[in-house]
Amino acid sequence: MLKNYLKIALRNLRTKKGFTVINISGLAIGMAAAILIGLWAQNEFSYDNFHANKATLYKAWNRTNAPGEKYCWDVTSSPLAHALTANFPGIKASARIYWPINRLFNYGDKSLKATGNDVDPAFLTMFTFPLLSGDAQHALDGPNNIVITEHLAQKIFGNENPMNKLVRINNKYTYTITGVLKELPNNTEFDFEYLVSLAANEKNYTDGSWGNNSYYTYVQLQPNVSADQINRQIKDIILRNDPRAGAEVFLHPIGKWRLYSRFENGKVAGGRIEIVRLLLLIGGIILLIACINFMNLSTAQSQKRAREVGVRKVMGARRWGLINQFLSESILVAAIAGILAILIVQASLPAFNRLIEKNLAIQYSNPLFWLALGSFIVCSGLIAGSYPAFFLSSFQPVKVLKGAFKGSVSFLNPRKILVVLQFSVAIVLVVSTIVVYRQIQFAQNRDTGYSIKNLIEVPIEGDINKNFEPIKQDLLNSGAATAICKTSLDVTIDGAISAGFTWDSANPSQQQLSFSRFGTSGDFVRTMGLQLLEGRDIDIVNHPTDSAACLLNATAIKQMGITNPVGKYINPGTNPLLIVGVIKDFIINSPYRDVSPMIVLGTKYWTYNTVIRLNPATGIARNIRLAEQVFKKYNPAYPFSFKFVDKQYEQKYNDQKQTASLAALFAGLTICISCLGLFGLAAYMAENRSKEIGIRKVLGASAAGIAQMLTREFVALVILAIVIATPVAWWLMSKWLTNFTYRISIGWASFVLAGGTAILIAALTVSIHAIKAATANPVKSIRTE
Repeated sequence: MLKNYLKIALRNLRTKKGFTVINISGLAIGMAAAILIGLWAQNEFSYDNFHANKATLYKAWNRTNAPGEKYCWDVTSSPLAHALTANFPGIKASARIYWPINRLFNYGDKSLKATGNDVDPAFLTMFTFPLLSGDAQHALDGPNNIVITEHLAQKIFGNENPMNKLVRINNKYTYTITGVLKELPNNTEFDFEYLVSLAANEKNYTDGSWGNNSYYTYVQLQPNVSADQINRQIKDIILRNDPRAGAEVFLHPIGKWRLYSRFENGKVAGGRIEIVRLLLLIGGIILLIACINFMNLSTAQSQKRAREVGVRKVMGARRWGLINQFLSESILVAAIAGILAILIVQASLPAFNRLIEKNLAIQYSNPLFWLALGSFIVCSGLIAGSYPAFFLSSFQPVKVLKGAFKGSVSFLNPRKILVVLQFSVAIVLVVSTIVVYRQIQFAQNRDTGYSIKNLIEVPIEGDINKNFEPIKQDLLNSGAATAICKTSLDVTIDGAISAGFTWDSANPSQQQLSFSRFGTSGDFVRTMGLQLLEGRDIDIVNHPTDSAACLLNATAIKQMGITNPVGKYINPGTNPLLIVGVIKDFIINSPYRDVSPMIVLGTKYWTYNTVIRLNPATGIARNIRLAEQVFKKYNPAYPFSFKFVDKQYEQKYNDQKQTASLAALFAGLTICISCLGLFGLAAYMAENRSKEIGIRKVLGASAAGIAQMLTREFVALVILAIVIATPVAWWLMSKWLTNFTYRISIGWASFVLAGGTAILIAALTVSIHAIKAATANPVKSIRTE
């Protein structure tokens, strides 16, 4: 029986080649889009899911009462990790990790830079990053031990065994290779080429206070200990040790680090999971639209297949047999489309990987992949073929054999409803894409608060700190730069947060404020191009006491409630800091959020970054070349490396840009698939009405009038789709925009543009067949009458 079904199916596919090509093409594109989204989503859900201890791994977060809400952040203080393991038996282990650091490696005649982290030794036993060589229990026990990835080992040592080899780091320290890590997978939040023991450098990173947040802290719970139980116990640990720090502590599970990183009023409110859900929904919708095409084109041919059904029923065929036959046809089409979809996915994966900045691949050797693909094809075929199968098999043989059968001609028959649904979805996606791009553009046009052009950053490494003053003078004298300063961190990174400050007239709620913390040796305002609202800049060279001075931004002054702040003191819990100036707010965190309170501290030592204002009167290439010569002169052991601040700032838009690009891609595919179906329906309509068109032409109808008549019906369906899609798109985008404090108003322009585009595309698609039918020779179409 199955063999017979396949024979009939193949015969029908060969007979209707045009419809077969459209059906297979539409399904293949839809299935390819769904497979790509499925690969991406599977990668997102699998992040850090490979750790053996994943059920007991957590990250420590802080939570404090900010004005109007509870604010959460994941950078914690130095003593927290030890206090957690020492005082709470339910916590098995803890490990801190410091910010990624780019260090210089020297071995023999090889010299290269690599990025890695300082970590506590327990990190390697808590997390499952397999060691190819070495012992995870003791690899980082010594302060001068280092563990490297196999990729870095290959770059440094080639084919030599790296174990126990000595490498020179930063031209200053000698480290022993005590472990080689297997290359990190692409589905982990961690990204390092080496790990060193935190013990060797901890004194350089923090003063050890509870209010100085400089590390990520990870904990592993004992088996069968609940996070809720531990959260109740550790909630007040900071307040018990330093009431001025004023923050609660809670644990966030490893399974939610990637997808649930956004908090509102102290609770998880979403994050990347929203993008994943959105794209999964889009993938399902695209596949559904491709299936709708199949339904439409199959039912459109109902009159031609009606006699076939009638004859089969007269010859004794039962309805379920006919249903099985039609479902077999659709599954065969889906199987062919599935094979074509895999070819499309394989061809497009490199471009797709560049778009999403990942390295996804189809696992052909995995039996589960083939099982999933087979199930996917069968389900797609059943969905696409279900309605045509039940519709065609329901024909009554007496009526169809007598010629009494007629297709539905009502204004909204099932075929037209499906067309409306297709274009409604396409319009929602187009509107969403336009709104996302407008929101990105809106944030990009936001005043950053500083002059972002012609600004570069050079990491302070080697002899730069020691030779900073001559470097500065040479750069200024050469005309390559107009201003230079040292800062603690990159100026686009909100990398340090401090709390527990007190000041005169502060009430208890104000003392809970958390400050973004920066350090500078001076000339910060001029180099950054900031606006000084009151007072002066920090200048440790001319004002040595400025090592105990600070600048505050306008938001900090407003939330602190200080009037005439210059000359007053703010107490961080150690030595009071003199407020010497107030600066206009500038953005270092998300451009979609309000600016946080900021304190810029004068410091001689806490500086790891050089900010250089290039001379705008001369070319960038010339300035960079001169800067490289100066840095090579005073820091010859290190390669000259720099970053443009405006390029770094653009990274803040990556997630939204990626979302917009994916939305645009899949909106385009949705329109493409919809138009394929519309193209097929228009061809069928023109073929079915060929005699009517011929008679109309004989009676004097113009070609333009006939083309307009044939196009009008489909354009009306698209207009109905616009009416349906508009409130849906409005609601979806309004909800999405609530994730941003700094956001656009939707307006009507997006809907007009999306609707006009849909009408134009639909009209052009249909008009191809409409014009062809209108200009055909009427004699040929009516000569059989």
